[in-house]
Amino acid sequence: MAILPIRLFGDPVLRQQTRAVESVNNELKKLIGDMIETMRNAIGVGLAAPQVGYREQLFVVDISPLLDEIPEELRDNIPEQPMVLINPEITWESDEEEEFEEGCLSIPGIRELVIRPESVQLDYQDENMQEHTLAVDGILARVIQHEYDHLEGLLFTDHLSSFRRGILKRKLEGISQGKAEATYPVQSYS
Repeated sequence: MAILPIRLFGDPVLRQQTRAVESVNNELKKLIGDMIETMRNAIGVGLAAPQVGYREQLFVVDISPLLDEIPEELRDNIPEQPMVLINPEITWESDEEEEFEEGCLSIPGIRELVIRPESVQLDYQDENMQEHTLAVDGILARVIQHEYDHLEGLLFTDHLSSFRRGILKRKLEGISQGKAEATYPVQSYS
């Protein structure tokens, strides 16, 4: 397995639509393993294929580092980590929303409050192309929605008000020009 450079804000691949995965071959299995290793190396809890330069509808999630923050009675509802989600589709969102501070490995050094649905349900396939339906809430729902956005060409900054984006404009331009400090390998577009 290898640690892949993470694409930074401004790279066009982060804004492109992804394509469905038809089957899992050895190349895709290697990509999945590399993505999990890359996510863990960057001390992240999720990583989508576009963030490492691929356009497949695929992301990985591992919220194990956050389990201490989740009440013990709620931990039983959390699927085994890490999770591999292929061709995901969010089929339901709760009306209840919550605000939580988010960051992104593709936008190092910036964290902002983002409002998202508290719970979601999604259909997806795992690394063996087995189909699953999953209903989640809390931090796992947030991470899944964040990574799902990447497959739609969206970033968490797109959920901010135009006022907040204006305040961040200079920092975001700096990141897109390769002026980002990260403790993990990155690749800027410029």
